[in-house]
Amino acid sequence: MQQSSFRRWTMLSPVLSAVLAVSAVTTLQTGVAQAAEAPVDVQLLSITDLHGYLTPQNDAANGTVKDAQGNSIVVGGAPYIATHLKNLRQGHKNSITFTTGDDFSGWPTEVAYHQDEPTIEFLNAIGVEFAAVGNHELDRSLEFLRDHMDKGRCFGEIDVDSCFTDSTGRRFRGADYTISSANITRKGSTKPIFQPYVIKQVKVTGGRNVRIGFINLTTPTTVTGSTSYQPDLDNLPLVETANRYAAELKRRGVEAIVANVHEGGTAGDVYDRCGTPSGPVFDFAEQASPDIDAIITGHWHALFNDCVVPDPAGNPRPVVEAANHGRLINEMNLKIDPRTGDVLRSATTTVNHPVTRDVTPDPAMTRLVDYWKTRAARTAARPVGRISGDITRARAADGESSLGNLIADAQYADAVRTAGGPVDLALVATAPLKGSNSLRGDLRFAKGADPADGDGTVLFGEAWAAYGYANPVITASLTGQQLEQALEQQWQTQPDGTVRFSPLAVSAGVRYSYDASRPVGDRVDPADVLVDGAPLDTGRTYRVAALAYTLIGADGFDALAAFTDPVRGSRDYDAFRTYLQSKDTIVPPALDRVTAAL
Repeated sequence: MQQSSFRRWTMLSPVLSAVLAVSAVTTLQTGVAQAAEAPVDVQLLSITDLHGYLTPQNDAANGTVKDAQGNSIVVGGAPYIATHLKNLRQGHKNSITFTTGDDFSGWPTEVAYHQDEPTIEFLNAIGVEFAAVGNHELDRSLEFLRDHMDKGRCFGEIDVDSCFTDSTGRRFRGADYTISSANITRKGSTKPIFQPYVIKQVKVTGGRNVRIGFINLTTPTTVTGSTSYQPDLDNLPLVETANRYAAELKRRGVEAIVANVHEGGTAGDVYDRCGTPSGPVFDFAEQASPDIDAIITGHWHALFNDCVVPDPAGNPRPVVEAANHGRLINEMNLKIDPRTGDVLRSATTTVNHPVTRDVTPDPAMTRLVDYWKTRAARTAARPVGRISGDITRARAADGESSLGNLIADAQYADAVRTAGGPVDLALVATAPLKGSNSLRGDLRFAKGADPADGDGTVLFGEAWAAYGYANPVITASLTGQQLEQALEQQWQTQPDGTVRFSPLAVSAGVRYSYDASRPVGDRVDPADVLVDGAPLDTGRTYRVAALAYTLIGADGFDALAAFTDPVRGSRDYDAFRTYLQSKDTIVPPALDRVTAAL
């Protein structure tokens, strides 16, 4: 029967046959066109605030996340990040991997000892394509980030001070990916130092390429932050900068736009949920240009997913943050209209994936971690100085300690070397009223457990552990009155009525006395404060060296926060090590700089 029907159709007139043929072709072409117009799938994979945590961590804060039931999931570590990324990419034709800043300035010693180069090796290996500049990317200097971390330019002695041999036997060569920030500029300029955005192209089957623009932004707290304090730089505001470059991308024909923002917020503590959103990134999300289709964030070390905030036009857009230290990977899947190039927001999905350790760790990244941990032990054993006796944090009755005095002298020496002008004194908060204490350990004369140690020898690792938290030495101007107020702030009345004493160490050219029997706020007479032998002049301006953390008032000495004309010196670790290396043997400083009245 079917064959008969087929024969009858073949006997139709030539005209009708031609019409049917044209119709068939038209139908085929329409089908092809409809297939070509299907949305383009693009997978975005990102991590944030890695901070060099390549080694799997076993503590709750750094090695776990909680699910909605409150259960802890063990997570993190470079070998597992690499495996999860590989698994997530499977089946995705268009996949883009990037970070949202604070990749390095790592706190683990295996990366910190080696100028954070191990972190760059890892990010290169896992295929990162671009990274936003976080505040901690500027913990050293603009030149360090741009010339060393980005371009691989060496400094000091190769394989001792920089450009270490990596786990593959190659010398450090810098980042293979683009380092980007739209809102970090030189002082007084509106031109970004780094590339403000990155454009990625994805293929459309049977059609043109679709472009996606990523505007990379850095928290406005960077330039005046305690570790990243950079007085020669400016931080442009987030919203205005994002809007400027969103408009520029639109003029260039880019319709799909993502803001990759190193600024965060909070929305609960469950990694795959959105609780009650708050914080600066959510303010940003409410105000930033409607042309921006999605917002990926960092900086707050928060973990939230699937937060949706209406843009100024009332259209919903996702806001996500993937915790820190390699605990989560965010996956955002975009669907893009190939005809318009714009994101179909209603079809966007986001997932925060825990970097679980129930997968096979990547062998190359396991070797990388093991290599740098072994290398760290060798670096820690390198001698950097000599002492003739114990130098400790133990405080005398007047508040002095030999370590506090030594650090004040080291900061003073760094300021003289870097500030480009006269320096009058240095101050060190030895037992801060709040925040962190930069004096973290004692230097002992007797040799330690390391076979490389000897009596009187200070090893690299010992110096590192004794002082510092990656804070820069700043030399700034303060009046004598402000200095006197800071000295008075060593005593502060607590809510329970007790008085807490938080002594300031001073450099060798300073002597002062106080009377603790007098009321709080009136225990130091300026006449009893001698700077290079002369009484403190409350009307004079002094150049003072201190850590940025102390100068901005984070230690509780608010009087210092009125400083002016800051000049950045070395990081605390580097300033101390340079000082140790500049002396043949350091004698423990005498405790004769402060006198408590009887």
